[in-house]
Amino acid sequence: MNPAQVIAPDNASDLRSDGGSDVPSVGAADVRSAFGFNLENSYAQLPPRFFTRVQPTPVSEAKLVLLNVALAEELGLDPSVLGQTPGWFTGNALPPGAMPLAQAYAGHQFGNFTMLGDGRAILLGEQLTPRGERFDIQLKGPGRTPYSRGGDGRAALGPMLREYIISEAIHALGIPTTRSLAVAATGEAVYRETPLPGAVLTRVASSHIRVGTVEFAAALSASTAFTGELDDLRALADYTARRHYPALQAVAGTETRYVALLEAILQRQARLIARWQLVGFIHGVMNTDNMALSGETIDYGPCAFMDVYHPATVFSSIDRHGRYAFANQPIIAHWNLSRLASAMLPLLHTDEEKAVTIAKEVLGTFPELYQKHWLDGMRAKLGLFGQQPGDQELVETLLAIMQEQRMDFTNTFRDLSADLMTADAPLAQPRSEEFKTWRARWQERLNAGDNKHRALSEAQSLMRRHNPAFIPRNHKVEEALAAATDHGDVSVAQKLLEVLARPFAYDVHLPEYSTAPLASDTPYRTFCGT
Repeated sequence: MNPAQVIAPDNASDLRSDGGSDVPSVGAADVRSAFGFNLENSYAQLPPRFFTRVQPTPVSEAKLVLLNVALAEELGLDPSVLGQTPGWFTGNALPPGAMPLAQAYAGHQFGNFTMLGDGRAILLGEQLTPRGERFDIQLKGPGRTPYSRGGDGRAALGPMLREYIISEAIHALGIPTTRSLAVAATGEAVYRETPLPGAVLTRVASSHIRVGTVEFAAALSASTAFTGELDDLRALADYTARRHYPALQAVAGTETRYVALLEAILQRQARLIARWQLVGFIHGVMNTDNMALSGETIDYGPCAFMDVYHPATVFSSIDRHGRYAFANQPIIAHWNLSRLASAMLPLLHTDEEKAVTIAKEVLGTFPELYQKHWLDGMRAKLGLFGQQPGDQELVETLLAIMQEQRMDFTNTFRDLSADLMTADAPLAQPRSEEFKTWRARWQERLNAGDNKHRALSEAQSLMRRHNPAFIPRNHKVEEALAAATDHGDVSVAQKLLEVLARPFAYDVHLPEYSTAPLASDTPYRTFCGT
């Protein structure tokens, strides 16, 4: 079967790992190091074609820029020691138990299938936490690998700080995500359009297994996929299930278990993308190699949060046709999952036609599942308990008004929680007749159904748990990156991180961090930073 065969859809936070204890132990982690490192290397048990052993390329001067103390402690690491050993965060030195490797994978990039791999990332190992959880520790920007394809394998300080800031903001919002343990400067320049200060990000993830990893395995076994030569693909699927979906071990029947795995991955993605949409997050480059099978947000490149609400919002400079625009993210997630299903076909059934039928049935559940997560989230953002028939239309009417009147996405919902308690509370935008009509309907809904038996204060509390007061505003992110890259001042980023760590802090008055930027004739653009 052609590895790029398309099964098209019918329509075009906490820090936690599931099932880490079910993954076989390999490596030097029998005795925890004095520094807190407890690294294992279970990924290295997969067939060797899934990775290449590599060594980071040392840099001239390792210097710690940011250290995530809270995350270090969750991982069981000693922050005081980490702060004195910046070489661990650039690859100049390896922590105890590390067995560095670069992962191989493939991906549909803007719809085109390509064989890929970690061109500027090296997995050091998997940290076992004091709670028995398992997390990848990866360096991003430590030098060339066999998958660099002509690149230098390095990273610039600005993009690494962006990933640190945005990923930690996403975590604080309660959305599953990879996280950032540290950013370290290298003392060397990287050359893009201009020389830029170099840096390495230390990324923490439940794993780095991607849709593209399965596509890679399927491509290698394509010629014999339905004749029984599936050892590598099956090994990857089994490993993924053990590591992230251990409950599937109880599912009887091998093929049934792989169908259940596809269903489980789809369910996590539906929930994840709905949560992006509920806070106005735009990933920017939703290629299949940027979709993690763990259900975490991964690969923060040209990502940004929406200010003024518009469903066609695009920030990425390379997304010239809006493929990954805000409104398209659920559609693209569905498309990406269809690529995963295509790659898994030989595992779903030995008969290709039956495998395709099964895959289509699983994929067909995505739109309704996503819609349920999204609408439930929107109800919470509006303080609505239970379900009423007109809820979706009520939400869609509000969004249409917000789009027409160019209202700020975050501040509109934030202000509505104040508006709930008094009709005189100001909103971020002047009230139009359309909005007044909508508000009257909203008030009616707040006095109907399950809301009739609850005080308005309960509805307000629900809203304030789901409507952030603070997000990483693009102009504040750019301000922090400019201060660090142009002036060596990381204090601006540190202050921003402090604010973003408490996104629902309605008791804090920080207009500098909650006010939308002034309108500009120049569209805001983000860049991958490769």
